[in-house]
Amino acid sequence: MTETDALYAVSPLDGRYDGRTAPLSPYASEAALMRARVRVEVEYLVALAELEATPLELDLDERNHLRGLYQHFAEEDAELIKKLETEGHAEFEATNHDVKAVEYFVRHRLPEGSDASPWIHFGLTSEDVNNLAHRLLVRDAVDEVLLPALYDVRETLADMAREYRALPMLARTHGQPATPTTFGKEMAVYAARLGRATGRIRQATDELRGKLGGASGTYAAHVAAYPDVDWQAFAREFVTGLGLEFEPLTTQVNPCDDLAALFDAVRGANTVLLDLDLDMWLYVSDRYLGQEAVEGETGSSTMPHKVNPIDFENSEGNLSKANSDLTFLADYVTTSRLQRDLSDSTVKRNIGGAFAHCLIAYGKTASGLSKVVPNEQVMREDLADTPEIIGEAVQTILRREGQEDAYERVKAVTRGKDVTLADFREMFDDLEIDEDVREELHALTPADYTGVASELVDDLE
Repeated sequence: MTETDALYAVSPLDGRYDGRTAPLSPYASEAALMRARVRVEVEYLVALAELEATPLELDLDERNHLRGLYQHFAEEDAELIKKLETEGHAEFEATNHDVKAVEYFVRHRLPEGSDASPWIHFGLTSEDVNNLAHRLLVRDAVDEVLLPALYDVRETLADMAREYRALPMLARTHGQPATPTTFGKEMAVYAARLGRATGRIRQATDELRGKLGGASGTYAAHVAAYPDVDWQAFAREFVTGLGLEFEPLTTQVNPCDDLAALFDAVRGANTVLLDLDLDMWLYVSDRYLGQEAVEGETGSSTMPHKVNPIDFENSEGNLSKANSDLTFLADYVTTSRLQRDLSDSTVKRNIGGAFAHCLIAYGKTASGLSKVVPNEQVMREDLADTPEIIGEAVQTILRREGQEDAYERVKAVTRGKDVTLADFREMFDDLEIDEDVREELHALTPADYTGVASELVDDLE
């Protein structure tokens, strides 16, 4: 797509963000779907040739030629399939059917003198081809594009966790000052969550399931032609040979519970990143994080000083859109009226759009993380200005010493008041406690009250 074309694209995925979504094109475009369908048709034809029951024979040269149809699938091949569908070509009239056009394409490209033509698409329904083609594309899109992008974000978070493991930072619960943490530990939390989320995506991808059962899932046409062939075993071997799990019980359509599980898993990872984006935005707002200014970039059309957290904001928007689409897809693809209706066909063409919003978001989160640097001075000043946060430690130590009203005493000194360390120390001096305990209390400071936060980073795998 040229720059001018991009300006007139209906969708920002094909316009403004075309460069960012390009890695998905080999898996999410119409041409990619055509190529995957050709792959299924060709490999099915080869599998039929290996059955002793059929008279079909394909020598090595023929098999290599046929496999070359999808291994070297080119723009002109996609254009020919589209022409077969919409206009017709050579002896073929327009099919007005996308899968039939693929069948005719394979037939048209058979080696000269081949007698394989009657065996192309033998006993199949379109959904046998489509369900396998879609899963091959979805699997590879996740494996080759989405997961690597998520792994990059996760690794960045893990690196930040290790680098800033001991940097103390005021924590907030309900938006209010709370027990201190370290910036590294907070990044480790997100790294761990994203690690688990990508594990769920990996599992869901490995469990994608394919069917090859004919028009109503009964192998009726296959059995009618060759009743002595174990078509269930044939189908299982064929589907698993494509790297998919086998789904034996279906209607005409594959139930798509596996796709729904994958979409939900991707949505789970997106939700982790949404949470991260919001927190990073707030850290920037509180000046806990500084941002690298990009030379020549404009932060505001009226306020020249601004460096906005636009990457995290852009990621947030795209993740929200992606999750809306993924929720819709997961809900929709698992339903079909009786044996089959075609409403899911157009819906599945939007899987690429949902994945594209994911990919944009992952890149934007990664870009945002690459530009931020913790502002240690601001973090330490904020801790020093919030001495009341050691109240938790004080009342816990006093409870240890057997003082039943420890919580109430600290509450009376701190809640709703501007308290200083001097106020605490005055209270410590009035307590009837051992001197070593008093010294222990006097030694408390907000910056040092981080527990084992830095050590928790070591729990990252």
